[in-house]
Amino acid sequence: MADSTTRHVSLPFSDKYDRQQAIAYLEKHRSGPSRRLSHWRDEQLARKALALAGHPTLVLDLPCGAGRFWPILAEQSNRVIIGADNSPNMLEVASAAHPPKLLARVRTLQTSAFAIDLPDRCVDSVFCMRLLHHIGAAEHRLTMLREFHRVTRDTVIVSLWVDGNYKAWKRARLERDTARRKHRAFQNRFVVPARTAEAEFRASGFDILGHYDFLPLYAMWRVYVLRRAEA
Repeated sequence: MADSTTRHVSLPFSDKYDRQQAIAYLEKHRSGPSRRLSHWRDEQLARKALALAGHPTLVLDLPCGAGRFWPILAEQSNRVIIGADNSPNMLEVASAAHPPKLLARVRTLQTSAFAIDLPDRCVDSVFCMRLLHHIGAAEHRLTMLREFHRVTRDTVIVSLWVDGNYKAWKRARLERDTARRKHRAFQNRFVVPARTAEAEFRASGFDILGHYDFLPLYAMWRVYVLRRAEA
């Protein structure tokens, strides 16, 4: 279990999901052709990442949200999924949105990614999609990555926004213009330079097995596959 020395981290978006917002989150990726296409590409990358990770059998999906990736994770017949999220509403909506046959493969857990309520080295892989880009402070990213290192005995699959592509360049230009106008809105999505992210992975005790880009040189999304470094 997370020990008493783990510093509690609470970010502004952590507790925002009531039941209505959780349902809206579930529906978001089903609405419109562009969303469905994006979801299809996410599924492609997830399959590639799981293969590179060695087809792990026991996977912690954190945060699982409304269970968007559970059907993909369940494609491997012997895989057991721990669907974990900080929001009890997300877990409730996820459990209602999937058929009983799939749910029989899923164990749900309410917990924070910064202090995971699981023992050391208890899963084969941590599967963390679409969380890290919400975390702007390096100290918070490192806290989370070290928790992932603690609970996995092998790999971590994590997605985030990185630089070195058109969308990141466009976002940086927009943020500069917004700052100049002094009307900068609250920001809870961040681009992390790839070199910075990779240095943080290594500082947290991981080797980098590889990565996959959503659309190379265009989109910000990148999926990394990490493995616990040998002592």
